[in-house]
Amino acid sequence: MKIPKEIKDIIKTLNKEGFKAYIVGGCVRDLLRGEDPEDWDITTDAKPLEIKKIFPDSFYENKFFTVTVLTKSKNPKLKEIEITTFRKESKYTDKRHPDEIKFAKTLEEDLSRRDFTINAMALEVLNKKARVIDLFNGRKDLKNKTIRAVGNPYERFNEDALRMMRAVRFATIFNFKIEKETEEAIIKNAFLIQEISKERIRDEFLKIINSDFPDKGIEMLRRLGLLKFIIPEIEEGYGVSQNKHHIYDCYTHSLLSLKYAAEKKFNQNVRLAALFHDIAKPRVKKGEGPDATFYNHEIVGAKMTYQILKRLKFPQKDIEKITKLVRYHLFYYNVGEVSESSVRRLVKNVGLENMEELLQLRMADRIGSGVPKAEPYKLRHLKYIIEKVSQDPISVKMLKINGNDVIEILKIKPGPKVGEVLTILLSYVLLDPKKNKKEILKKEVEKLKTLSEKEFKELYEKAQKEIEDVEMKRDQMTKQKYWVV
Repeated sequence: MKIPKEIKDIIKTLNKEGFKAYIVGGCVRDLLRGEDPEDWDITTDAKPLEIKKIFPDSFYENKFFTVTVLTKSKNPKLKEIEITTFRKESKYTDKRHPDEIKFAKTLEEDLSRRDFTINAMALEVLNKKARVIDLFNGRKDLKNKTIRAVGNPYERFNEDALRMMRAVRFATIFNFKIEKETEEAIIKNAFLIQEISKERIRDEFLKIINSDFPDKGIEMLRRLGLLKFIIPEIEEGYGVSQNKHHIYDCYTHSLLSLKYAAEKKFNQNVRLAALFHDIAKPRVKKGEGPDATFYNHEIVGAKMTYQILKRLKFPQKDIEKITKLVRYHLFYYNVGEVSESSVRRLVKNVGLENMEELLQLRMADRIGSGVPKAEPYKLRHLKYIIEKVSQDPISVKMLKINGNDVIEILKIKPGPKVGEVLTILLSYVLLDPKKNKKEILKKEVEKLKTLSEKEFKELYEKAQKEIEDVEMKRDQMTKQKYWVV
């Protein structure tokens, strides 16, 4: 068990001043799991002002008896260490915040107020080793992969209802199970989650979404009765059958899409879009059996997604992106049937910067439907067309010289020859991009004055062929990139 020098030094300093100090919370849990903690927390019997006196390079700006000590460590995780005085909490009238926070006299009192046994262990740092203080059998629960409330679970969840979502989050992230009594307490108290701020709910929800097993987390929220108070729209799809294109009900399909997105390490926006993309199907469904229809579910779904994310206080830019992915997830594409101009319209509507995420959503949607391949030939072909239409066209507009310059230099009237000269210049630039400078190109135009009509025509025809070859090579490279013909 490796404890950083910065942590040891803080504890040693507190001990030297006559105070007790322990490593506590999630970092103890992570150390016992063989993981590198994301952050470190220390608890002590020293009061905040005493801590500040011992560590002048610190600040105390909260009501939770927490002093942040600045260590000047090169490790970002160790630059700021939070030291909290032993504390105990009174009743939670609002199910969110303790009515009063008081100093506690012992470590035991401090640990007994914590949420789950795996988070209620402390570590006493001795000279050359460390001793685990485990008053609630957290180590046993860690070994058995169990989430268990400290003490009476009904009391813990009545104190802070968000702990119910935290139980699901820890079970999801660690792939643990929730102990029976703790689970029963969640089911009976699920309605209390309505007392929690939307921001806190959103943050816990996103931790579930960004885990390796988000589908299990969503199903756990549903099974324990929490989902209907958080995002009831998702639960509407439970048991709602689809049509001949799907083998799963709406809810299961969405979870399997989310599962695939997580397996492929797709980002948060794609995962949320995978979960929400068919959210409107239960509301727009017409008919039953293999021929059931879900007309405009992508449009209605986009509106619903917008409302859900707005309700959960998501940043506006995320709302707009996820909503756009849901709106356009049903795009149609078949090789040889859809024109390049149609693809251009799709790119314009979705945004080129969002196309990769849209295609990832389509792959997740396919796997969630029970098909064997996430990326069939036509999807690879679409990627090729998207890149093709998004590339800057090979055009005389690329040149640092224009038709007016040619007219002025050659002393000619506007006409076909101006375009022919620009075509010749473009071939020069394609072969040697360094030539695309106004002064260089002007000199090349001057040289064309000396050519006969025959020589000029031959040069123009040669230029046309060279440009066609470049276009062909570029297209071939793009095709090879996506394995299409």
